[in-house]
Amino acid sequence: MEKNARNVEDKPLNRSLRTAKAVKQDEFYTQLSDIEKELRHYTAHFRGKTVLCNCDDPRVSNFFHYFSYNFEKLGLKKLITTCYKSQQPDLFSQNDSERGIYLEYNGAKKRNRVPNPAEIGIHELKGDGDFRSAECVELLKKADIVVTNPPFSLFREFVGQLVARDKKFLVIANHNAITYKEIFALIKENRIWLGYTHPVAFIVPDHYEMREVRSWRDENGTNWRSLGNACWFTNLDIAKRHEELPVYSTYDPRMFPDYDNYEAIEVSTFKKIPHDYEGVMGVPLTFLERYNPEQFEIVGSDYEVKQGLLPALVKADWTGKTDRGYVNGKRLFARLLIRKRTK
Repeated sequence: MEKNARNVEDKPLNRSLRTAKAVKQDEFYTQLSDIEKELRHYTAHFRGKTVLCNCDDPRVSNFFHYFSYNFEKLGLKKLITTCYKSQQPDLFSQNDSERGIYLEYNGAKKRNRVPNPAEIGIHELKGDGDFRSAECVELLKKADIVVTNPPFSLFREFVGQLVARDKKFLVIANHNAITYKEIFALIKENRIWLGYTHPVAFIVPDHYEMREVRSWRDENGTNWRSLGNACWFTNLDIAKRHEELPVYSTYDPRMFPDYDNYEAIEVSTFKKIPHDYEGVMGVPLTFLERYNPEQFEIVGSDYEVKQGLLPALVKADWTGKTDRGYVNGKRLFARLLIRKRTK
């Protein structure tokens, strides 16, 4: 993700799924093609708005590149980017300065739609540019929409800050963030949802160890890493949230067995959701890619069952572990528990 704080002493970071060693490898830079592919669905949201990219080195960030070069086309009011402890114009500076910077861009004055260095206001911060710092929070207050790739290890805290300040946002994270208690609660309440696309690969620093899979170096010597399951999270309304998921299957207990431990049926893929079943169904997390809150209700998740938050769904005669769903004694992968909305 774009540069920002990676302080392994922070309690929220210690609660994350990543270890301190992994947190040191928290710089993943987004391809311009992946940004363009997703952002084309949101153009109407940006007119007259101030956009903040608060986890970016603006001199090398593709987020800054996209918004500055499309400033007039999108009708932006202002573009602000902040950078954590970076004073050198290279992709992976060593954060050897204790002070961060921020840039403000108000559009090309020569009407050539090409950002000119003289038109970009470069300002030093008094602090390090951590998105949680008082200085950066003041910049956040000026923003209408936040668009960036925050450190995955700080994702819960990052989104929490945006939600608390009622900010609109479009950010990249690991798909597994769906299962975080704080993030899932927001999804369940229809306060955030998934975007359209999945970023394919990220540029990473040379010192990152090369893995046997999903890691490679191109002909220019650039280090690449594919996360395999990155996705966009947003609270900007998008068309796909209102597209009805086609459901054609007919309920058959042989095809949709009851769980051993839940008062629900197992549906192995969202493509097979029966059109004539009104009860609770367990579906894979991929359901969220097509989730229409007007068509379905998210009752909860198997994690919430495990936490004792959905006692009514646990079968009265069940004596085994109350964690994931079981069918014929077989423990399944993570499931969402959903129900069709009645019209």
